Amino acid sequence: MALQTVDLEKLKGKVVVLNLWATYCAPCVEELPACWRCRSGCRESKWFAVSTDQDDAVYRKFLVRHNINVLTVRDADQKVNQMYGTVLIPETYIIDRQGVLRRKFIGAQDWTGSEIVDYLNKL
Repeated sequence: MALQTVDLEKLKGKVVVLNLWATYCAPCVEELPACWRCRSGCRESKWFAVSTDQDDAVYRKFLVRHNINVLTVRDADQKVNQMYGTVLIPETYIIDRQGVLRRKFIGAQDWTGSEIVDYLNKL
C-alpha cells in the first residue's frame, strides 16, 4: 500500500464526508461497513476515513483483513483531530461543495438511514 495524502482544498465542488476512526475503537470499526454502504448511495460525495492509529503495521493489517477498499489515510500525529477539534472518535464531518463544514456527527451513526443519505444528496 502506497502512502496517500488528501488535499481537501482540491475537492471543492464535491461534498466531502470525513470520518475519523481507529482500529482500536470498537464503535469506529462497527460503523465502517455502514459508512461504505452509504457512500454508494451518495452519488456526488467523496468519502475519506482518517485513522489515528500510531502503529502503521497494525493499521495496514486491519485494512487488508477487513477488505477496506476506500480511501483511508493514517494520521498518527492527529493533525486532523487538532484542526477540527475532535476529542472522541468516531467523528464524522460533512463539508459542502464550497468547503464549508455543514455538520458534525459525534459517535457511531447508522449511515444507512434515509435521513442521512437524503441530506448528503441534497447538498
